Amino acid sequence: MRVVLAMAAWIVALLPREGVAAGALPGIEDEAFSQACVRAHNKFRSEVSPRASDMLYMTWDPALARIAKAWARKCRFEHNGQLHSKTLHPNFTSVGENIWTGSVSIFSVSSAITSWYDEVHDYDFQTQKCNKVCGHYTQVVWADSYKVGCAVQYCSTVAGLQFSNAAHFICNYGPGQSYRTPYKRGSTCSACPNNDKCLDNLCTNPQRDKVTRYYSTVYPDWPVFSRNRYLSLFLIVSPPILILIAIITIWVKHRYPHLVNLN
Repeated sequence: MRVVLAMAAWIVALLPREGVAAGALPGIEDEAFSQACVRAHNKFRSEVSPRASDMLYMTWDPALARIAKAWARKCRFEHNGQLHSKTLHPNFTSVGENIWTGSVSIFSVSSAITSWYDEVHDYDFQTQKCNKVCGHYTQVVWADSYKVGCAVQYCSTVAGLQFSNAAHFICNYGPGQSYRTPYKRGSTCSACPNNDKCLDNLCTNPQRDKVTRYYSTVYPDWPVFSRNRYLSLFLIVSPPILILIAIITIWVKHRYPHLVNLN
C-alpha cells in the first residue's frame, strides 16, 4: 500500500507540472482570450500621445491567430521567417509580429501587451528615434494594422532563452509595420479613410473590418454603435456653443428685460 501511494505521489509531482501549465493557457478559439487581445491593443491605440488622426480599430483575424499558434509551437525566441511571404496569409503580403516569453505563472494578455507598449518611453515620436528597443511598441500602435491574431503556447524550454516552463505569447498583425512614422499626428479620426466612422478615437469600417459590431475600450462588454467623424466634430463643438448661447440669453434678459417680458 505504501509503495502504491508513493508511486502515486511521484506521478502527481512529475506530470501535472507540465500538463496543468499547458492546460491553463487559453487556445486561439477561446473567445475571452481573443477579446482580451483585441481590447488591450485598441485601448493603447486609442490613448496614444501625441494623438493619432488615422488610427484604425483592430479586430480579430483567425488566420493570423493560426499563424501565431503554428509558430509558437516551435518554442523559439525568434521571428517567423515567412512574415514577408505572399503565401503566409490569404489577404496580407506582409505580416507583423510581436513576441513575449515569460513564466506561465505571471502570464496574462494584458501584462504582455503592456510590456510591448511600454517601449514608448524609449521612443521619440518627433524624431522617430529609439534609445533601446521600440519595435514592439510601434507595431502595437501602427495605424494601418487593423487585424490581429494571437496565440500562447506552453514551452518546457524556449530556444534562445535560459528559463523553462514558459508561456510563449505571439501576436501577428495585418498589414505589418514598415519604415515610417507609426501614425499621423492630429485630431482623432480627422484623417480616417473615406466612409469610416469614429469609435473611441479609432477609425472603424464594418466592410473593411468584416465585423457586425464593435466594443468600446471603455465599456468592453457592451456592443456600441460607431459614429462618423462629422458627428464627432459636432459632439466636440456643440457643448461650448450651448454654453455660449446660455450666457448670451442670460445677458440679454438682464440687459433688455422688456424684450423677454411677455406682459
